[in-house]
Amino acid sequence: MIPHHIHVCKTQPHSTVFLFQTTFVMAISCSADWSLACTKCCRTTHVHAFIPTYHLNSFYTVSCSNPRLLFHANFSASHTPILEEASSNNNNTTTPLVHVDVNLAYAQRYSKLGTDENLNEFLCGLFEDPKTEGLAYEYYQRLKERPEFRPVRSTLNHVIRYLLRLKKWDLILSVSDDFKIYHVLPDKATCSSLISICIKHRKFKIAELLLHAFQSDCEVAVLAFGSAMRGYNMLHMYRSTVLVYELAKSSEFVLDSRGYLHIMEAYLKLGDSKRVVELFHEFESRNLRDSTRYLAKVYSILCESLGKSGRAFEALEYFREMSKKGVFDYSIYSTLIRSFASSRKVDVAEQLVREAKRKTVIRDPEVYLKLVIMYVEEGLLEKTLEVVKAMNDADVKVSDVVLCAVVNGFGKRRGFFSAVIVFEQLVSQGYEPGQVTYASIINACCRLGQYSKAEKLFSEMERKGFDKCVVAYSSMVVMYGKTGRLSNAMRLVAKMKERGCKPNVWVYNSLIDMHGRAKNLRQIEKLLNEMKRRKVAPDKVTYTSIIGAYNMAGEFETCVKLFNEYRNNGGVIDRVLAGIMVGVYSKVSQVDELVRLLQDMKVDGTRLDQRLYQSALNALTEAGLQLQARWLTESFHLT
Repeated sequence: MIPHHIHVCKTQPHSTVFLFQTTFVMAISCSADWSLACTKCCRTTHVHAFIPTYHLNSFYTVSCSNPRLLFHANFSASHTPILEEASSNNNNTTTPLVHVDVNLAYAQRYSKLGTDENLNEFLCGLFEDPKTEGLAYEYYQRLKERPEFRPVRSTLNHVIRYLLRLKKWDLILSVSDDFKIYHVLPDKATCSSLISICIKHRKFKIAELLLHAFQSDCEVAVLAFGSAMRGYNMLHMYRSTVLVYELAKSSEFVLDSRGYLHIMEAYLKLGDSKRVVELFHEFESRNLRDSTRYLAKVYSILCESLGKSGRAFEALEYFREMSKKGVFDYSIYSTLIRSFASSRKVDVAEQLVREAKRKTVIRDPEVYLKLVIMYVEEGLLEKTLEVVKAMNDADVKVSDVVLCAVVNGFGKRRGFFSAVIVFEQLVSQGYEPGQVTYASIINACCRLGQYSKAEKLFSEMERKGFDKCVVAYSSMVVMYGKTGRLSNAMRLVAKMKERGCKPNVWVYNSLIDMHGRAKNLRQIEKLLNEMKRRKVAPDKVTYTSIIGAYNMAGEFETCVKLFNEYRNNGGVIDRVLAGIMVGVYSKVSQVDELVRLLQDMKVDGTRLDQRLYQSALNALTEAGLQLQARWLTESFHLT
């Protein structure tokens, strides 16, 4: 019986002595003929295992940097050679304990290895056990140094799968060199997965090098290149998909149906309908083995591409051709309806809707939105309500965007009062408005002067959780400005900021206008500085309000300064701003600046009304500039 606990210490370079706790000594000789593959243990302890290459009885030898190393050797019939360091609770704290599970049957089985077939079988066996796959990879690396060793496909499958699990990208790259050296590739499924995972993890350079390596095997290349194009499409890297396709074209293999599907999808997203049509005809001419399986999807991409590029009637022809071939994909109806609705072909769109309803249920919300927009543009507003009812009948949620399109359509075509009426009608039928619809109807109420209703709707909107809509806040602030409720406006803007909603230029313009009417120049200056700090660009209305406020306060020099700032930023002069500045220049006797202003207005095409014309003419005449006064009379026509 072999004792279970042994001591080991290194005595000579080529021999290791196992010292049993019963003082029985057994020596295991080492051979210089063995090939070395090293497996590292924790800390400084190393265990070296040898692959026997000739007729040798021994399988393991051990060396370690610590001459006093305590081993626990378990000789069993289990297929689990494990090398691990023991816990540190050993009584002898300076002597680490290592457990070695030695399978004698396994060792005897491989003690006579000498052929590539046996070595590859040996490696595959180790790779199949999760406990020894790390050891297997170390053996694989060492065996590559032997000129007679040649890995087979199954071995490379295991190597790639092992490295992929560990995400060892640099090692995967080195194994790709083995593909070229040994002229052997993993199977097509492994190669395809390898490409997909590389692209998913954005290892694009590795994927590119692997694709070049896979070109030598047509069967592998077809699947790998298809996976590459699919992976790039999923990342929206459509131009990279095209580059992969161009590389495939330069090779000696033909893409399968999935490959054509992926490249057509890429050109669809790139908006190149001409190329999509060319690829479709190329796909048809190939008569690929699995083409029938993907034909419906290919037709769908073709019709969508033609529809988006304004070639709706061509798309319809291909759809009819597809139906004659017995290929059906009713989702193409949605593509066609969207296309004809966008081009405002009402009769064709309605015909397709009726046809689709007989065969399927249209569940694409975008189709209904396109129909609503088409009817609004054609002035067929009652039909927009029919679309909403059709959505409800098809059990498709009537989205906030669709409701807003209907309400805005009535407002655009028939005025804000009609918009309010249709909004109330839709709400009474149980449809739930969202943030966009609320913002639109609040604006309509403000325009109609229905301020109490606007406040009620705004409060209702807030209760439903829509409290970050800049448009709704802007409408309310403007409304408070029109009604002179400055304190309400300031409180609302403060609440807006607390909720993380950034004021836009309309909000600032309303506040500036209100403070300007109150001649609160200090607050105006603070608001202008805040706009610049928040990077909200002041517009023409902003400068007109500010300059007007300073003009009313008699601070004409500040008016000139702000006007020059506005012009230096590319601002265009309108009648209101020009009227203010003509008065300012006249009051400060800057006649040269007045003439320059009038010349700029002439260049910009700004026309003068009677009041502005008379004010400018009086200023020039009083300054004794008769020549300039005559030029003013000849250059401007009153409106």
